[in-house]
Amino acid sequence: MTKSITDEAISALYNNIFPREIIRIADLGCSSGPNTFLTISELIKTIDNERKKKCHKSLEIHIFLNDLPSNDFNTIFRSLSTFYEEDLRKYDMGRDELFVAGVAGSFYTRLFPSNSLHFIHSSYSLHWLSQVPDGIENNKGNIYLTSTSPPNVVKGYYEQYERDFVTFLTYRSKELVKNGRMVLTMLGRKNKDRYSKGCSYEWELLAMTLKFFIAQGSIDEKKVDSFNIPLYNPSPKEVTFIVEKEGSFTIDILKTSKIHRNSCDDEKYNMVQSFRSVAEPLLVSHFGHDELNMDQVFHKYNEIFVNDYRAKEKIMFVNVSVSLYKRN
Repeated sequence: MTKSITDEAISALYNNIFPREIIRIADLGCSSGPNTFLTISELIKTIDNERKKKCHKSLEIHIFLNDLPSNDFNTIFRSLSTFYEEDLRKYDMGRDELFVAGVAGSFYTRLFPSNSLHFIHSSYSLHWLSQVPDGIENNKGNIYLTSTSPPNVVKGYYEQYERDFVTFLTYRSKELVKNGRMVLTMLGRKNKDRYSKGCSYEWELLAMTLKFFIAQGSIDEKKVDSFNIPLYNPSPKEVTFIVEKEGSFTIDILKTSKIHRNSCDDEKYNMVQSFRSVAEPLLVSHFGHDELNMDQVFHKYNEIFVNDYRAKEKIMFVNVSVSLYKRN
C-alpha cells in the first residue's frame, strides 16, 4: 500500500515540476541495511516510469540519505559503487544523472537549505521521539505505555510526540519547494486502540525480562524504573490533527494497513531477532555493557516470549501512511 501512495505522490510531483532538469529527494531515517538501497531504487524506478510515459528526456536525480550520526554510513558508502552500477544499467541512466549523498543529523533539526528538496520519504522512523518525555518518573514497572501507565505518562508521551512532529513538519516545509511532497510511514495504531498488542506487547515482554534480572540481583530496580522507551505509536486522528495544527501541509492521502505476524517457531525467532536489533542499542545506552549481558537478556526474552500465552495469538501491527504536499 505504501508503494502505491508513493507512486501517486511521485507522479503528481513530476507533473508539477516538469520541465525541471533536476529532482532532489531525501530519505529520512535511511538506516544502513538492505532496505536503504531498495527504497531509493523504487523511487528512481517510479520517476523513470513517469519520464518514459511522457517521452521526456532524462533528468538528474539527487538523493540524500539521512540518519543520525551514529548510523553506519560507511557501509552505505562502500555499497554505492554496486548500487550505481546496477541501477544505472537497469534504468539506462548515465553516471552524470544519478547522485547519492549522506546527510548525518536528527530530522528534528534543519538538515537542508531552504527550497532545495522536491520529495521527502520517511519509513518507520517518525514514531521515534527526540527524547523520553519529561515527568514520567512514576511509570514504575513499565518501560513504555501500557494499560497500567498513569494518566500523566500517557499525556506526556502524546505531548512529546506532538512537539516533535510539529518541529519535523515546520523544518521540512522550509526545505521543500513550492508544491513539494512527502510520504511518511509510521508504526501507529487504530484511533482508539492505544494499548494494542502491536504497540506495547514486545516492550511489555522486555519489562518482564528486566524484572527477572532485578530479582536475580543483576541490575538495580531504580535503574530499571528510570528506563523508558522514546517511542509513540500515533493514530490517524492524531496525525491529521497535528498536520492541520502546524499548517504548512495539506494531507492528500492518509491510510492505515495491518501487518500480521504468525506464531510459528521460525516467525517467533525472526521477531525476537528483529526486536533485539531495535532494543539492544537502547539497553546498552542506559545500562552499559558491563551491567547487562545482552546475550543473556535476549535469551531470557526469547524464553518468556515462547512461553507467554499471548504469543500463541497473531500479533497485528498497524502502519499509518500519509502523503502530504506543501501549501503555497
